[in-house]
Amino acid sequence: MTDSVESFSTMLRKALGDRIDANASTFVDMVADDGVMEFPFSSPGSPTRLDGRAAVARHLEGLSDVIAFDRMGEPTVHPSTDPNVVIIEFEGFGRSVASGEPYDQRYVSVIRTGGGRIVHYRDYWNPLVVLRATKGAALIDALVAGDAGHE
Repeated sequence: MTDSVESFSTMLRKALGDRIDANASTFVDMVADDGVMEFPFSSPGSPTRLDGRAAVARHLEGLSDVIAFDRMGEPTVHPSTDPNVVIIEFEGFGRSVASGEPYDQRYVSVIRTGGGRIVHYRDYWNPLVVLRATKGAALIDALVAGDAGHE
């Protein structure tokens, strides 16, 4: 999810508005130096937490070798009683780089901002969508149904 897909940064800027410094043009620019990104539903072997902008940048660079994003859907912004917290829902569309399988994911993100940057980003998504795209829908569907390895 690097900024080769500008629509992610554009979508996020739209959702976060003036909470983000106007000079932060990419997602990585939007993250505070000590910002944290969490993935509570991460697949086994994938990170559940990234500490610092540099770790977020490295992770996103690696992600671009796995998923090729085509576009992001329009965000739905949910109100929060905390002026520094934004909850958004959006969709991401693309394909697995290795398998060519479609990647159509829905996200719910809880984002805390401070000082014009993202200080905490908690990203909720369906790990089965990632596995279907990267390992093949037939295999994952068979595993989920309990049919894998049974001929």
